[in-house]
Amino acid sequence: MNINWTGKFLATALGLLLAAAYSCKMSYTLNGASIPIEAKTVSVQYFTNNSALAPPTFSQQFTEAMKDICGSQTKLGLVSRGGDLGFEGYVSDYKVSPLAIQPNDLAGLNRLTITVQVKYTNRFDEKKNFETSFSRYADFNSSLSLVSQEPTLIPLINKQLTEDIFNKAFSNW
Repeated sequence: MNINWTGKFLATALGLLLAAAYSCKMSYTLNGASIPIEAKTVSVQYFTNNSALAPPTFSQQFTEAMKDICGSQTKLGLVSRGGDLGFEGYVSDYKVSPLAIQPNDLAGLNRLTITVQVKYTNRFDEKKNFETSFSRYADFNSSLSLVSQEPTLIPLINKQLTEDIFNKAFSNW
């Protein structure tokens, strides 16, 4: 008799849990990301270069970095246009600024700052849409040329930018 009561209780509890789960709008998480369960695809448009100083290949590198984070951190299919979730934008600034001025009026460090303007669209929840500027930087020794440092600095800054964008879009950041 005790076993029968326990079985009915578990069956009822499981039934209520399943009913609650199916009646709610659900999302799934992967690495802390909250993505609508209805979403199956993501599109990342080519980020154009509106900055005079960015190297010609920067737009392609940044666009690929955005595609990479979406592909590696979600189970969404990457489509060229019209995804359930979408990113588009442009590189708005790419500049080098002197830092740590030394007594001889020369900079001891330089800072490369990259800014991108991003528009995110969530087809299922317009409240999650945003259009925001993201900016990140990395410092390098002023005795070294920017051209010699870009192969190291650009991937570092791209990683930081794409993580910020991903977190804003998928982690309610």
